[in-house]
Amino acid sequence: MPSDLAEFVRGLPKAELHLHLEGTLEPELKFRLARRNGIELPEHTVEEVRQTYDFHDLTSFLQVYYPAMRVLQQAPDFHDLAYEYLRRAHAQGVRHVEMFFDPQAHTGRGVPFGTVIGGYRSAIVRARREFGISAELILCFLRDYSAEYAMATLLEALPYRDWIIGVGLDSDERGNPPSKFAAVFDRARREGFLLTMHCDIDQQNSVEHIRQALEDIGVDRLDHGTNIVEDDRLVELAESRGVAFTCCPVSNSFVTTQMKAAEITGLLERGLLVTVNSDDPAYFGAYAADNYLALAEHAGLTTDRLAELARNSFRASWITETRRDGYLAEIDAYVAGTARIDSVPG
Repeated sequence: MPSDLAEFVRGLPKAELHLHLEGTLEPELKFRLARRNGIELPEHTVEEVRQTYDFHDLTSFLQVYYPAMRVLQQAPDFHDLAYEYLRRAHAQGVRHVEMFFDPQAHTGRGVPFGTVIGGYRSAIVRARREFGISAELILCFLRDYSAEYAMATLLEALPYRDWIIGVGLDSDERGNPPSKFAAVFDRARREGFLLTMHCDIDQQNSVEHIRQALEDIGVDRLDHGTNIVEDDRLVELAESRGVAFTCCPVSNSFVTTQMKAAEITGLLERGLLVTVNSDDPAYFGAYAADNYLALAEHAGLTTDRLAELARNSFRASWITETRRDGYLAEIDAYVAGTARIDSVPG
């Protein structure tokens, strides 16, 4: 039986729905891949790499994030990246994950699409065999590139349709609203992909971007999206449609002044489908269970609330109803066998 909150959270069965594979590149793996591919890095130690993780907003984060990807060159590199994440996620109680990947960040520098997705897919198969963790891929378009490039990437992905469960939209939001990609997402829906979209916290025109995602694009999920609390009509719309929110408390605290705990818990209390995730854990120093624990400690959440967040993670996932019911039963059994913690200092 778990003896404290951290142990409870780590063992709590959960799904992760907002995770960027490229954001799981830990410094140790970065050095290993650089040596494999004959790339000289400006940093020479893990500590020097971590010192570059000095972010104050989304833009400053992306300026560090994309250059690091150059060590990813061959299919084994992408395999190792995904496998190492899945191994860590399994250790934190993650049973199922739906992972973002950014093919344009690689094809744009000459790495073939098939190399990227082939490496990721082989890691998914291996991790399922070794750990029992299940995983799906979500292709994200980079919103600071053109809509035409996004459409070309979507068409390039079609031969791999069985390996990709949905499409999303990420990267720099300034001047890149959801409406820019309306035709791409319409085509993706017609091809059978599920839809999600980043509406990051406290960005320029955040609420309007949320409105476009919900009303004009008709997404199935919103990634981040907590600025929706500024427009009660949109909150009611999301609630009526069962739209899920993939929130990332720790990364929020890096790109703005706080983790948006009040907004996350407020939406949860209203009955919306709020989930907790790790975003880019190698850069923000917190994987899935770490985010649950950080939010619990900041907001004073009980184990009952944490279990509800875990249930939401499966309810919001894109898995079959039969599998969802199985995971929910697993949570119920876990909670029934653990000590209840009524409050956490907030």
